[in-house]
Amino acid sequence: MKLNKQEVFSVPNILSFVRILLIPIFMLFYLTAKTPVDYYIAASIILISGLTDMADGLIARKFHMITELGKALDPIADKLTQAAIVFTLIFRYPAMVFLFLLLAVKEIFMGVNGLILLKKGKKLDGAMWFGKLSTAVLYGVMFIFIAVPTLPPLIANALMIVTGFFLALSFILYIPVFAGMHKAGKEKTQSEKA
Repeated sequence: MKLNKQEVFSVPNILSFVRILLIPIFMLFYLTAKTPVDYYIAASIILISGLTDMADGLIARKFHMITELGKALDPIADKLTQAAIVFTLIFRYPAMVFLFLLLAVKEIFMGVNGLILLKKGKKLDGAMWFGKLSTAVLYGVMFIFIAVPTLPPLIANALMIVTGFFLALSFILYIPVFAGMHKAGKEKTQSEKA
């Protein structure tokens, strides 16, 4: 992938870089928060991150600014942000470690399969609907956890279960998608050899 200055500094890519830069700022504000205002600031940072995520996709499509760098950078910014949020929340909600592990297993599975398929000249074109739903639920619930640090344990546990369900559902539904892509790749290779 050849990079030129115009691609690197396109508005959508700059927004993705901003999202990555917001991660340590969010973590610092959340982990040092002492007052409700501190938590609102941390929640606002995540809200800004989410808005820039939506904006970069819209701008890239509307103004034909889709780049190979952007296709790689956007999901990296998403995954780093999601992992950072869930990891940071473990310090306040220890049970969040299960969500972190589930998220890590799902993303490692997708990353490894994506790399294997990329070596074969195939790739998944964007997130599937269940992946987008899972991401929306994760961001929505994590925003609640950040903005309302005094959630009763029953509600906190229920929200974690709901998030875990959607993460697991997305993971399970991606398995046959990748299996089908691997199978199609093998069949294509065999037909080329014949």
